[in-house]
Amino acid sequence: MDDSVLRALPESTSIEYFPVGHEVELFRAAWTSKLPVLLKGPTGVGKTRFVEYMAQDLRRPLITVPCHEDLTAADLVGRYILKGGETVWIDGPLTRAIKQGAICYLDEIVEARTDTIVVLHPVTDHRRELHIERLGQTLKAPDSFMVVMSYNPGYQTLLKDLKPSTRQRMVAIDFNFPPPEIEERILTSIYSIDPIFAEKLVRLGNAIRRLQAPGLSEVASTRALIAVGKLVKAGIEPRDAAISALASALSDDPEVVDGLTNVIDTYLA
Repeated sequence: MDDSVLRALPESTSIEYFPVGHEVELFRAAWTSKLPVLLKGPTGVGKTRFVEYMAQDLRRPLITVPCHEDLTAADLVGRYILKGGETVWIDGPLTRAIKQGAICYLDEIVEARTDTIVVLHPVTDHRRELHIERLGQTLKAPDSFMVVMSYNPGYQTLLKDLKPSTRQRMVAIDFNFPPPEIEERILTSIYSIDPIFAEKLVRLGNAIRRLQAPGLSEVASTRALIAVGKLVKAGIEPRDAAISALASALSDDPEVVDGLTNVIDTYLA
């Protein structure tokens, strides 16, 4: 099944992004140099928003593919299907991206099967071409085409990691939680969260990130702080919003949830 998402932003839509380092310049240089990019970092720190921003900046369509263990090579390239009693070829998202000169974004690439990732090799090295065996065709990627992958190194295991043959094709850009002043600006400027409450949320988020609690595999992402702010804007009490979007969302362990609730009470008092 093709569950890719084509995002061609209308001219009236503007994606805001606040750079933390030199990620914008690196991405532009990689696109100009026809090099693929690997975005590395924890979940919820803005990797997807960054890709959306860069697609807007470069005026390119963006085709997003959420990767999962059932994603096959045919899901990326295309397949024949029955339609109206006839056998019809349907392009996959990777093929469409090449034809459109788009940015093809493979989100959480390590979740995909190894044999699926191998399909990307000829389009991410000097060849920049995709061979479609079922059609007997080879597509040459235009200069504007680009492959971008993302993954969370925190989920890295011996069974789920990128092979060196894949990694060495990529220009890697590291992402982490933004510094407090940038994170506050994201909350206030993009999501219109009250500045005083935004400052409290950022301090709360950083306190949770410093915790070393068993059973707490994830920490408070920027995305989670945004969720708290949105709930409060919708009329939920700050404490209840934080427990729901942070404590209960981060753990099922009652003791961990209670500990996170204590932190919430400290910083949102």
